Amino acid sequence: MGRAAASGSSRRRVRRVPVPNQARERAFWSEGRVRVVGVDEVGVAPTCGAVVAAAVIMPPDGTRIHGIRDSKVLPRERREHLAPIIRQRAVAVGVGAASVAEIDRLNIYHATHLAMRRAVKRIGDHDHVLVDGLRIYGFEDAVGPYTAIVDGDASCYSIACASIVAKVVRDRMMTLLSARYPGYGWEHNCGYATREHRDAIRSLGLTPFHRRSFPTIQAIMAGEQTELGLDLDDSLDMLAADELEQLAELGAGSLVGAVAGA
Repeated sequence: MGRAAASGSSRRRVRRVPVPNQARERAFWSEGRVRVVGVDEVGVAPTCGAVVAAAVIMPPDGTRIHGIRDSKVLPRERREHLAPIIRQRAVAVGVGAASVAEIDRLNIYHATHLAMRRAVKRIGDHDHVLVDGLRIYGFEDAVGPYTAIVDGDASCYSIACASIVAKVVRDRMMTLLSARYPGYGWEHNCGYATREHRDAIRSLGLTPFHRRSFPTIQAIMAGEQTELGLDLDDSLDMLAADELEQLAELGAGSLVGAVAGA
């Protein structure tokens, strides 16, 4: 009796990972609107680094890529494997970002949508946009007709593809930046406020890539007199879209030096 109950409890704890499908895309493909863009972003919660978005158009007659899921449920190695396959099979891929300066000036909500608009703009002509999340004020004026899908990265194939591309680009960006700013653990914490990262901020201070408007950063620095590195070149603050594209395609490369003017 007890064993059966334990077995049943164990089965109930198993969490099924949703498999994204193309139902949303097919509805538009059937109407002749074949350039359907999936859009997603990464990097909203971290305390440093740009927020990055990707826009992806998958072909209506293409074979589905095995293993596509929401990037958050995939291990890093799997995302790194899938990203180049997505780029190879996609009709078009666009990557956009909003810098730390833009995040601090606009707030993360508006900066995230700016990154999305930039990603869609790099796609070029398209028929419809599918975006992860809730409706966005003014988004249609920038990208044209769109549909907002809550948890779209878990349910919509093209959005899931975009989430993987965006995540790989941002992770590589933070890994490259970690070489210039060692000690913060960005190569594995990707800028999230882990204990290691918080301790490093207290001991090493802030870099030009930290989001000073974030309450977490303000709480860490409250009452402390720390050198903020404001004498550094302002160009360090932004990774341009074409450099983000190169990051996505090339992976480990010495692009940070070029961005930093080194």
